[in-house]
Amino acid sequence: MNIVFLDAKTVGNVPNLSDLNSLGEVTYYQTTSPEETEARIRDAEVVITNKVVIDRRLIEHARKLKLICVAATGMNNIDREAAAEAGIQVKNVAGYASRSVAQCTFALIFHLLHHISYYDQFVKSGLYSKSDIFTNLDRPFWELNGKQFGIIGLGNIGSEVAAIATAFGAKVAYYSTSGRNSDQPYHRMSLDELLSKSDIVSIHAPLNENTAGLIGYEQLETMKREAILVNTGRGGIVNENGLARAIDEERIAGAALDVFENEPIDRDNPLLKVKNKERLVLVPHITWSSIEARMELMEGVKHNIKEFINGDHICPKRLKKLPK
Repeated sequence: MNIVFLDAKTVGNVPNLSDLNSLGEVTYYQTTSPEETEARIRDAEVVITNKVVIDRRLIEHARKLKLICVAATGMNNIDREAAAEAGIQVKNVAGYASRSVAQCTFALIFHLLHHISYYDQFVKSGLYSKSDIFTNLDRPFWELNGKQFGIIGLGNIGSEVAAIATAFGAKVAYYSTSGRNSDQPYHRMSLDELLSKSDIVSIHAPLNENTAGLIGYEQLETMKREAILVNTGRGGIVNENGLARAIDEERIAGAALDVFENEPIDRDNPLLKVKNKERLVLVPHITWSSIEARMELMEGVKHNIKEFINGDHICPKRLKKLPK
């Protein structure tokens, strides 16, 4: 089995990456540009991709291709209709990063809430050594206990976050972006109610027609001035121009983003130019990527390939197109 991993750098050098070698002859490319993709998948039977786009033209030219494994949950980088027409299976891995994202969500919240960077620098700069009291109360923080914790998108990750917030004593409520998620042990709110009442708003929703541009400047205006917004869902849910404006106008206490409309972030993104930098935390789409989550992801990819091999799933349509 000829297996090609197009962007192995996106999962890093996790301990079980080489386990794929037991399944066939594996070629690992650290990254693959659009111009390189066609040549690299031409003779592949299995292609593994995290973010490299596999469109209709590429599928039509990859005459030996039988399986596309997405090393992620989202499959929007694959033309699944073209793959189905060609008899190529497409498999993803779901649920591997829930605990990682949930943990990082609270790391971001506490970074903003507790002003750790400020106090760390206060001590290291020598100012604490010169203080006339034993502490420093310049940047007040509050406890999660008893506060309203609003979650946008209560799927696997949102549910993990809700459980942790509950353990801290917060009152959890949620907004369903699909409008169908009602069988939950938490109070369901409209978006307006959730934004206006919550002390923390945490986004864990997919990007689709219901969520694109969901949180703009007008929505941020309705939030409490002492509230914190966190987006570890998808870029494009929060309008970045509107958030930059809200941060600099001090409409909210702070925001943390792990995802952006364009990734890597554009150099001229307004979030990189805010004046109130201490109110904003930006990290490069890392919350999914604990070592454990990446190992579980690769186990999922390996399982999908093994399942395919053991089942010998080759569509009759594809057999007709394979070279003799």
